[in-house]
Amino acid sequence: MTRVVEPLRTAATTEPETLTSLVSQLVDDGRSFITAEIDLAKARASDKIGRYRSAAVFFGIAAILGLAALIALLVGLIFALAPSTGPFAATLIVVGVVVIVAGILAMMGKSRLSGGGA
Repeated sequence: MTRVVEPLRTAATTEPETLTSLVSQLVDDGRSFITAEIDLAKARASDKIGRYRSAAVFFGIAAILGLAALIALLVGLIFALAPSTGPFAATLIVVGVVVIVAGILAMMGKSRLSGGGA
């Protein structure tokens, strides 16, 4: 928001101002100042939101790629165990270990939420 600023008036060029006009000018300047501060806050917030949105997109892509890598690792473990235990048993072993690890992590998270852990 652009405001045209009036040139500074000197006592020699103008007649003395009344108290009413000075108070009115003070109120107008106060409103202009508050409007400028609000616009500045909006601009700063908009800039931060844009940066956080961009970062969130990159974190989301990284999470998806990390999940794909974990799935590939688990499939590889199943293929590695399949010759010695058979495909069905290898799948059960890998899935069982992953479920146990997930359960332990879930219990640790729950204890942190309830204040039981550091």
